[in-house]
Amino acid sequence: MSTSDALLLGFPESGSVARRVAEGAGIAYAEIAVHRFPDGESQLTLPDQLASHVVLYRSLDRPNDKLIELLMVCRTLRARGARRLTLVAPYLCYMRQDVAFHPGEIVSQQVVGGWLAELFDAVMTVDPHLHRVSRLDEAVQAKQVITLSAAPAFVEYLRAQTLSGEALLFGPDSESEQWVRDIAEAAGLPYVIAQKQRQGDRSVMIRLPKAVSFEGRTVILLDDMASTGRTLIAAAEQAKSLGAQEIHVLVTHALFVNDSLEHLHQSPITHIGSSDSIPHETNVASLAKTLAASLQRLCDEQS
Repeated sequence: MSTSDALLLGFPESGSVARRVAEGAGIAYAEIAVHRFPDGESQLTLPDQLASHVVLYRSLDRPNDKLIELLMVCRTLRARGARRLTLVAPYLCYMRQDVAFHPGEIVSQQVVGGWLAELFDAVMTVDPHLHRVSRLDEAVQAKQVITLSAAPAFVEYLRAQTLSGEALLFGPDSESEQWVRDIAEAAGLPYVIAQKQRQGDRSVMIRLPKAVSFEGRTVILLDDMASTGRTLIAAAEQAKSLGAQEIHVLVTHALFVNDSLEHLHQSPITHIGSSDSIPHETNVASLAKTLAASLQRLCDEQS
């Protein structure tokens, strides 16, 4: 199945990014029309012309409505003759709960991951938010599971910046170490990793290595996602107390729920940037090149 046999379908909220991915991969593009009735139900309209391989591009932040719409689209595409369905979801939802901490808790990762594997032949995402599960194919057991990194996009962004003082990359916890190290090595910058202790959904404690000097430096906080922003604020306050001159933030997935962005602007953080995995005012780094290259390889493998 070559790129000429494929069609990428986007949704209105991320159509511009989806179109760039399709163009980069050499795939035809069309958009699904979405109308929501006053009672919250969705009306979806597919294009007249489809293909044997249909790629759906949709980031799954604020996921519940989007998941129902994906179900309706997939069932209809199969009924209309699509032989292969691929999901490109730069942000993949429901990955954080991979174990039941209390009796009766539903392990959402297993349920949603298994459901996506039933709907799609291939699933592609960026920097999935995994904890005790080390690989995405353990959570989403589709025929093909592709995990990409925002690191190349962030390296490109950092190389284009003029940073005051000696810049230091800063990972907020041990889970971020490999990712932060790869970016630091590619960008030619030093890095440091903190220890994080979460004390609830909105409270975290950050401890920094004492051997590293923050005095007068530009510190760049890197994380895979920002939801409430509490981790970033705690890390920024620690860095500022140790003499950091400027504190920048780069996150892959800009969830920024409720008033979190306002709290971040009130913190010592001076610049906030994100990838465009989720369309947001903080987007500074594009994932289109990374996603398009991987999608093109996937199509070529099927030809």
